Amino acid sequence: MSAVSERRARGRRARLSNLPQHVVLVGAAVLALGPVLFMLMTALKTEKQYLNDTLGPPWPLSFSNFREALHGGDFFIWLKNSAIMTFGSVIVSTLAAALCAYAIARMRFRGQNLLLSLNIALLIVPPVVLLIPLFAQYSDLGLISTYRGVIVIYAGLTAPFSVYLLTNFFRSIPHELLESAMADGASHFRLLWQIVMPLSAPAFMTLVVVNALWVWNELLIALVFLPEDRLKTLMVGITVFQGRYSLDVPVLMAGMLLASVPMLILYVIGQRFFIRGLTSGALKG
Repeated sequence: MSAVSERRARGRRARLSNLPQHVVLVGAAVLALGPVLFMLMTALKTEKQYLNDTLGPPWPLSFSNFREALHGGDFFIWLKNSAIMTFGSVIVSTLAAALCAYAIARMRFRGQNLLLSLNIALLIVPPVVLLIPLFAQYSDLGLISTYRGVIVIYAGLTAPFSVYLLTNFFRSIPHELLESAMADGASHFRLLWQIVMPLSAPAFMTLVVVNALWVWNELLIALVFLPEDRLKTLMVGITVFQGRYSLDVPVLMAGMLLASVPMLILYVIGQRFFIRGLTSGALKG
């Protein structure tokens, strides 16, 4: 009985020692989920319910705000534009970063380390300082109000982080695996496509999710380089939507909630494939 009591005492002491960590984690979760919960509760209220009790729970539930958000503006046009920008820029950035990262990590050439250092330095450059020179250049090239112009900007802004992440991941792949494939006559492109990229599935999935979230939520570049109404992205459209429904907060919250659904779905899918990629990479290693 003394041994059992001692084990129980040790268990209680361990739980008490972990209590501060649990408190911090719970507090962080509340801070992160608080705005989302407020947005959801507000979206399910009528305007009268919101004005009477801003922080109270919604009852009875009202779904009319979602219908108003969908039909109160060009919501589906904004959604299509955001999807085109996000998909195009993520594909271009990921492919370009894979080629560059493979060259830095697995090939030997003069200025290799300098190129990686310059890429890392680009991570600290704020996009806002590039607006004026990019706008002047795009005006000369006729790329204002074009999908391809903004896709190139987004791909360029997300490329430095992508190259940095993939370079570190590519360097972790065993040299013997690539050397044996090269001894069999495989080219660098074949090594990248058939060996390096499948083994780097977790890194690629991470890039897709992170870069897609950034492009989807980006506002400033889309606002400056896509001035036409037919090309507005979802975030820009919600800004206009906010001006139109500035006095109807529940409708505005419903629009924001709908705008976050695609990225939530992408995150859930990406998390599943991320874990699968980790498992397959461990088995292949």
